[in-house]
Amino acid sequence: MGALAPSTRPSRAASAWAAVRDQAAAQGERWVLWAPVAAGLGAAGYFALLDEPSLVLAGGLAALALAGALAAARWSRSRLLLVAAALAAFAACGFAASALRTAAVAAPVVPAGLGVVTVEGFVLDVVSASAERPRILLAPTWIQGLSPQATPARIRITVRDGLIGPGQAITVRALLNPPPPPSAPGAYDFARDAFFDRIGGSGLALGRPQVVSLAPAPLRFRIGMAIDAGRWSLARRLVDRMGPRTGGLAAALVTGHQAWLAEDDVQAMRDSGLAHILSISGIHMAIVGGFLFAGARLLIAAWPWAALRVPAKKVAAAGALLAVLVYLVISGQPPPAQRAAITAGVAFLAVLLDRRALTLHSLAVAALVVLALQPEAVTQPGFQMSFAATAALLAMAEAWPRASREIQVPFAIRAVQAVRTWLLAGFMVSFVAGLATGPFAIQHFNRVTVWGLPANLLTEALSSLVVLPALAIGAVGVALGGGGTALALADWGLKLTADVAHAFAGFPNAVLTVASAPAWALPVSFLGLLFVGLWKGRLRWLGLPFFAMVTLAPRPPTPAAWIAAEGANAAIVAQGKATPLRTTQRFGYELWSRRRGFTPLDDPEPEIARLFDCNRDGCIPHDDTPVRLAGWWRRIPPRPEQLAELCAGAEVVVLRTGEGACPSALVLGQRALAAGGAAELYRTKAGWRIVWAQALRGKRPWSMQVGEAEE
Repeated sequence: MGALAPSTRPSRAASAWAAVRDQAAAQGERWVLWAPVAAGLGAAGYFALLDEPSLVLAGGLAALALAGALAAARWSRSRLLLVAAALAAFAACGFAASALRTAAVAAPVVPAGLGVVTVEGFVLDVVSASAERPRILLAPTWIQGLSPQATPARIRITVRDGLIGPGQAITVRALLNPPPPPSAPGAYDFARDAFFDRIGGSGLALGRPQVVSLAPAPLRFRIGMAIDAGRWSLARRLVDRMGPRTGGLAAALVTGHQAWLAEDDVQAMRDSGLAHILSISGIHMAIVGGFLFAGARLLIAAWPWAALRVPAKKVAAAGALLAVLVYLVISGQPPPAQRAAITAGVAFLAVLLDRRALTLHSLAVAALVVLALQPEAVTQPGFQMSFAATAALLAMAEAWPRASREIQVPFAIRAVQAVRTWLLAGFMVSFVAGLATGPFAIQHFNRVTVWGLPANLLTEALSSLVVLPALAIGAVGVALGGGGTALALADWGLKLTADVAHAFAGFPNAVLTVASAPAWALPVSFLGLLFVGLWKGRLRWLGLPFFAMVTLAPRPPTPAAWIAAEGANAAIVAQGKATPLRTTQRFGYELWSRRRGFTPLDDPEPEIARLFDCNRDGCIPHDDTPVRLAGWWRRIPPRPEQLAELCAGAEVVVLRTGEGACPSALVLGQRALAAGGAAELYRTKAGWRIVWAQALRGKRPWSMQVGEAEE
C-alpha cells in the first residue's frame, strides 16, 4: 500500500480563526459604534490614576495618537490596523479631554478646620433635602476668614428653618467643611462630583438665614437665578394645588425639586425598584419628547390642508426637540437630564436630517457629545446605567423579529394581537433594562430589588401614557392659571404609582443586599454588555460571562472593623452583623455595611449595648466583644485617665481628637485619621492591616484635602 495522503481538512484552530476573521470583516461600519467606548476607556483611565498627569503629557498623547490614525488612513491597507489606530486616537482624546476639563473647572475649596463662619452670597438653587431642612446651593460673595482668591465658587448649606428660594441674597452663620471624602475605602467619591460642579464646601447653618442687600450678581448668575426662581415657584404651586404627597411627587418629576417628597414614599420607591421615576432622566425626556412628537403628527394629519402641505414628521421632530430643551431648563439641568436631552436631541435631529432616529449610531453620537463636554460622567452611576440600558434596548430592537403585517384581519383579532405585542414588548423592555443596569445597581448601591420587574410592568403604561403627559399639560396650565383637569388626572396616577410601590416594597425579601465586587469587575461587565449589544454575529454571546462578572467575581475579604473619616464613627463585624458604635453619622455606616454585604441595623442600640459601654464621650468594648475597638468622639482630647480607660480593654483605639499611645493597642489619632480618611481594619497574624481611603484616591485635585466630618 502506498503512503496515506496528508489530510487537506483545516485544523479546528484554523477554522475558528477563519470564522473570527469573517465576523470581524462583517462588522462593516459597526466599528464606529466602538468610538465612544474607546473615548470612555480613555477617560476612565485618566480618573483611575493616582497622580495627576500634566496637560502637556495628555495633549501630546492625543496628538501622537491622532497622527497615528491619520497615517494609518493614508498609507495602511489593513482595515484592522486602521480601526485599531482610530480607536486608540479616541481613547487618547478621551484622556486629554478629561485632563482639560479638570483644569477648566478647578476652583478654591474650603480649608479643613475652618469652623463656624459668617457667609454672604446669592442662593442659586434649592438642591435637595426636605421642606423643613432644605439644602441650598449658594454662590458666596464673602466668607469670613477667606480672601476673595480663596473663596469657593459655590457651596452647599443645609438650612435649619424655613424655605429659602433661588435669587435671594442672604447672610448666615454656618459650620463649613470641604466636600466629604469617600465613606469607606474604594467607595464612591462625592468630593469628585463636587469638584466638577465647582462646589468647594458644604456645611450646616447654625441660625436662620437673613435676607440682605448685596451688589448685583454677574449677569449669568442673574439669568440662572431667574430660571431657578421660576422653577421653585412652579414647584410650590404644584404642591399647593395637589397637596404635599402627590404635589411633592409632581414637583420632583416636573422641576427636579425633591424638597416635599415624603420619606416613606421615597423608601418604597427604592425598595420596589421604582426610584428611577423620581430622578429626571432618559425615560422622562423620551416620554415628553415622544408625547409631543406623536401629538403634533396626529394634529397635522387630522387637518387635511396641513397634511397635504406640511412635512408632519419634521415639524413634529422640531417641536419635540424644543419641548425637550424646555423640559431640560425647567428640570434644573441635572447631569442625568442633560445626558438624556443630548440623546433625545440627536434622535430628533436625525429625523430632521432624514435619518433613522433610534439607532445605535445615534446613541454613539450622543455618548461622544457627553464625553466631550463632561468626561467625568464615566465615573457616575447615572451615565453608566442610562447608556447601558439604552444600548441594550436598542440592540434588542435591532434584533427584534419583524413580523409581516396581515391584511383583512377582523378588528377584534387585531386588537388581541396588539395587546399581546404590547405586553410582550413591555415585559422585554423592563426585563432587558433591568438586566442591563443590574451590575451597576449591585456595585454602586448593593441592592437587588426582587419585585422590580412586575412593579415596573404595572406602572410603565401609567407613567408613560397618563402621569407625565398630564403633568406636562398641567404644568403649562398652572403657569397660565389653569390645569385643573390635567392635574387631577396626574394626582390619580401618582397616588396609584405610590400605592403600587408600597405594595411591592412590603413583600417579603423585597430588597436583597449584595456585597460589592472588586473594582475591576464593573468595567469588565460593562464591556461584556457592550460586546453583546454592538458585535454583529454569533460571537457576541461570548460577552455574556464577562457581563455577569459583577455577580461571578469572588468578593474581597470582609474587614473586621470600619472607621469613618476623621474618626466620627466606627463599626465592627460580629456574628454576621455590622454594628456601629454610634447611632449618629448613619450615612457612612449604612453605605459601608451594604458595600460589605451587611444589611444596616434599623435599631442598633441593643447590639451596641451588648458589645460596648458607651456614653456621649466614647465607647469601651466588653471583654467578650469579638473586635475590642474603643472610640473617643468628643471635640476635645481625652485626659490621661480617660485615655488609660480607653486603652485598658481595647485592641484598637480611635481618637477623633488628640493623640496618644497605648501599651498593647493600636491607636489611630487625629493626625492619622485626618490624613488617611476612612479606614478598614483587617486582622492578620502579624497584627492589624489598615486600608485607608485616601491612599486609594491618590493625589488628585479633588482629593488633596480630607474634609472634616459634620457633627
